[in-house]
Amino acid sequence: MDIEGEALVVPQFTLYGNCRKGRRPSFDEAAEPELARKVYNSFIEALKRKRVNVSTGMFGAKMLVEIYNDGPVTFILESS
Repeated sequence: MDIEGEALVVPQFTLYGNCRKGRRPSFDEAAEPELARKVYNSFIEALKRKRVNVSTGMFGAKMLVEIYNDGPVTFILESS
């Protein structure tokens, strides 16, 4: 809000992937879709109440998102 920035809020279930075992991430502990949708929409509404200009993705849709990673950090997840 100090810099009058905007927000792009994109739902991404892969953020809760557990990579500790096996070759594929497990999403067993991620929220059920209906709860996740409510949390997603609630977050968007909270930003709007703060008068942040918000663009959103579509929950549950396949989306191609192009980003430019400009730090400060990138996480590489590896399974041992």
